[in-house]
Parts: sequence; C-alpha cells; structure tokens
Amino acid sequence: MKAASLAAPPRRKQPMLSRVANSLYWLGRYFERAENTARLLDVNLQLLLDFEKLNDATLAEHWVSLLHSTGDSELFFQHFQKADSVSVTEFMTFDTTNPNSILSCLLAARENARMIRDRISLEMWETVNELHLFLTSPSSHTVWQNSSSDFYARIKNASHLFLGLTDATFPRDEGYDFIQLGRFIERADKTISLLDLKYHILLPSTADVGGAVDTAQWRAVLRCASALEAYRRFYVSEILPWKVAEFLLFSETFPRSLRHCLGQIDFYLRRISGTPPGQHRNEAERLTGRLVSELNYTSIDEVFDKGLHEFLAQILPVLEQVGGIIFETFMTHRPIDEVAEVRLHQQEEQQQQSGA
Repeated sequence: MKAASLAAPPRRKQPMLSRVANSLYWLGRYFERAENTARLLDVNLQLLLDFEKLNDATLAEHWVSLLHSTGDSELFFQHFQKADSVSVTEFMTFDTTNPNSILSCLLAARENARMIRDRISLEMWETVNELHLFLTSPSSHTVWQNSSSDFYARIKNASHLFLGLTDATFPRDEGYDFIQLGRFIERADKTISLLDLKYHILLPSTADVGGAVDTAQWRAVLRCASALEAYRRFYVSEILPWKVAEFLLFSETFPRSLRHCLGQIDFYLRRISGTPPGQHRNEAERLTGRLVSELNYTSIDEVFDKGLHEFLAQILPVLEQVGGIIFETFMTHRPIDEVAEVRLHQQEEQQQQSGA
C-alpha cells in the first residue's frame, strides 16, 4: 500500500463537531503557552544570576519587559505596584486573575480535555490530570519556592509528555490536526514575541552592542526557544544577533522557527479542509500561504534593512487574524447545526455505552 502524500491529504468526509474542534485546538494552545511561559521565566531567572550587580531600575525594566512580551503589563499593575522577580514570577505562574499564567492555562487545558474526554486517549487524560493535581496542591508552591528551576522543569516535561503521548496514542484524524494547529499558532506567536522582546524592548545601548550583556541576552533568547544547541550545530561561530534572528525566523528544520511553524499551520489547515497545494478554500489558508511564500523568499539582510521590529509587527497581526478566521470557519456554533450536533453527540455516547 502506498503511503499517503503529506502534500495532498484526502478530504474529510464527516466534519468534526465545532465544539470538539474548539476544545482540541485550545488544548494544544494552552499546553504550548504554559510550556513557553515556564521556559521564559526559568531562563530569565537564571540570566539574572549572571548579572548580580544590576541596579533596581534595570531589574524593574527587565521584569516589565517580560510582562510586555506576554501582553499582561497593564493587568499586572492593576494588582501590583512594583515589578520584581517575586511579583512577576508569582503573577505569571500562579495568579488565576492572569489568564496567561501557567496555572490559568493548565486549568483551562484540563477543562477542555474534560469536555472531550471521550475523544482523547486515556494516557493524555491522565497526564493532564496529574499535572492539574500537582498545580492545585500545596506542594506545588513548596517546590516553586525551594527550586523554581525544578518547578518549571516539571511543567516543561509534562508538556513534552503530553505532546509525545498525543503523537503516540491519538489517531491521525481531524482531531489531531486541530491540536497541532493550536500548538503551532501558539508557538509562532511566542517566537515572534521572543525576538521582539530582545530587539525592540531589551535593545542595549550603542556601547553594549556586541558586548557581554548583549551576547548573554541573545543566548537567553535561544535558550527560551530551546534553540541554543541547535544553533551551535548550525552556526559553529559565536552567537551573533543577525544569525540568531535568521535561525529563529528562517530555519526549515528547527521546530520553533517562524518559518517551520507557519509551514505547519498551512499544512494542517489544508489537511482539515482537504485543500491541495497552490489553492485555498478559506481566508486563513490564503493568508498563511502568503506568509509562507514571503518567508521562503526573504533574506535576513532584507529583514534588518527594514527593521526586525517592523518586520515582526507586520506578521503578528496576520497571525492573530488567522486565529480569528479559524474560529469563525471551523468552531463557531451555527444555530441551524446545534440540535443536530447535540443529537449526534448523544448517539455517539449511547453507542459507546452499549459497546462497553
């Protein structure tokens, strides 16, 4: 039997229920967001150990910049007067008033998993539940206070386990495509935010460019993307700003590069709709196809001539627009379909119960 072509997947015959698609999509996004936040906080806490003599103003700027990168600075200052390592990490880790905190994301992930418990594997559900029990127990705060690095490592490992179990135990159907779609949209968004954080917000003074502070910050950018070892294998030379930006923007093989993420978004969108390459059936496919083409034919010199911040500022709104179109196209409940969806779900539950 011939292996199915990845370039031209078969068209789906029975569309997935919109509420199921929505839960799977956000399950993937929330796990990816929690993992990225854990890595961001862990790396930045370790980065400060290299610069122990920073003054209070510099430290405050460092932590406020992280809040800007996640879009939570305004909400933070509604609850806290000062941005420091304790208040920011607490806010981004455990604060449920922050919808992007690690705890908020994983609570939302569990709720989405609970709503579609019959659609995911037992191993996936157990991993979600175990992480939920850990985060809502008093021991989680104890682990965090005693060793924040161990705490964030546990979050990252749980996310990797969940994604690995998804690959190992979840059928390669439309549900799998929606999980991956959410995962790569979130990942692309975080790669853009990470590069913009360094280049636009943490840009050092002219005297610091190429110095120890600048190099340490670019190394931290790579570590935040789990890209340091991969970068060193690809570029044997020292860590240089334009090479870091080139790697995280244009690498075809690194799984967190913007080019790779957009390629995966385009691929899974077409798998869901069955659209062959070179065509589009909805606006999301047209926009992602255009972004992929632009990245394929853009050089890092053109990016820096234009300005990295300006280049990223053009892509991020399009990515957000794609997310909105995905929701409208695949996940919006239409009144005419609601009764049919409920009946279909009841029939599926009855069949499962009778089969058990």
